[in-house]
Amino acid sequence: RVRFGNAPGNLTSSVDDADVTTEHEVKLTGLAADTTSYYSVGSTNGVLAGDDPEHFFLSSPPVGTAKPTRLWVLGDSGTADANAQSVANAYENFTGTIHTDLWLMLGDNAYVDGTDSQYQGAVFDMYPVMLRKSVLWPTLGNHDGHAADSATQTGPYYDIFSLPTNGEAGGLASGTEAYYSFDYGNIHFICLDSHETDRSPGGAMMSWLTQDLAATSQEWIIAFWHHPPYSKGSHNSDTEQRLIDMREVFLPVLEDAGVDLVLGGHSHCYERSKLIHGHYGTSDTLTPAMVIDGGDGLPYTKPTDEGAVYTVAGSSGKITGGPLNHPAMFVSYNVLGSVVLDIDGLRLDATFLDSTGVVRDTFVIVKDPDLATDFEATPLT
Repeated sequence: RVRFGNAPGNLTSSVDDADVTTEHEVKLTGLAADTTSYYSVGSTNGVLAGDDPEHFFLSSPPVGTAKPTRLWVLGDSGTADANAQSVANAYENFTGTIHTDLWLMLGDNAYVDGTDSQYQGAVFDMYPVMLRKSVLWPTLGNHDGHAADSATQTGPYYDIFSLPTNGEAGGLASGTEAYYSFDYGNIHFICLDSHETDRSPGGAMMSWLTQDLAATSQEWIIAFWHHPPYSKGSHNSDTEQRLIDMREVFLPVLEDAGVDLVLGGHSHCYERSKLIHGHYGTSDTLTPAMVIDGGDGLPYTKPTDEGAVYTVAGSSGKITGGPLNHPAMFVSYNVLGSVVLDIDGLRLDATFLDSTGVVRDTFVIVKDPDLATDFEATPLT
């Protein structure tokens, strides 16, 4: 039984699920947009958790309505150790009283094999407070894929997460939890499966992506998956096939549709590109014409659909080095941390926050030239 209402102690609605199962999914209906609801979870015999100030959720704003939005982005966080805890603690201190509207996991969410017990330690035991109040949107990493299968949507990853297959959260129905899209305010999010699903130009994922992009009119498009299209960290995007496929096959379609930000993990480092467009080959094929703005990103002005920033955020649980010399990147760090995104109207602010709470990188994308004033560079340390 899930009970919910407008305040702790006033949970006036409830939904029961009579199925005997260990994987519970309860659908609440009649919720107003952009509204806080408090809840409890239990059974007809009593409450197991909730009905207190920590257990609440904020429903999504109406699609297309701009609202100041905060996101937390973790990549390769599934180490279940002091590294992951320090990254989580740094973000908790950083965000303070600002509510996290949603958070993304970029794959390898639970090492080493994505088993149920490993998810318990790496996700449920690591982020209990965040899980109670903010919606988590994940993508499948190669380590999660050891125990899960995208073709049949089975295994712990697919058992644990309930992801939209029929466009329940906006976007076009994908028919699978392996890849999906959703809307939040004026932002369209696209999650792809770079590990197991067919990555060919004629595959079902590409067909769906093309139609999904054609159907959205959102002001921002953010895409995320595990294997980054550009990296010279612990993985090399010039030589590894999944990274090559995502760059050569999917980036042209995303960029034609005006994608603004692409988030990946896999490489256990932080890398952030310049504002680029049209770079689909190996690192030595990057030309000046492909760099829309090679500056520090304070800000990148994007009055048209051309230009995107590519961020590798795979250092939320471990760092394992690499040359960190991809020419598309403006900064590259072998440092533990996570990414914070703040989107307000036609302005996007991104911050790389290290595990000690130091801001190591900041960039801004603005779509209204009138917003591109009065920026001061954050010192890179």
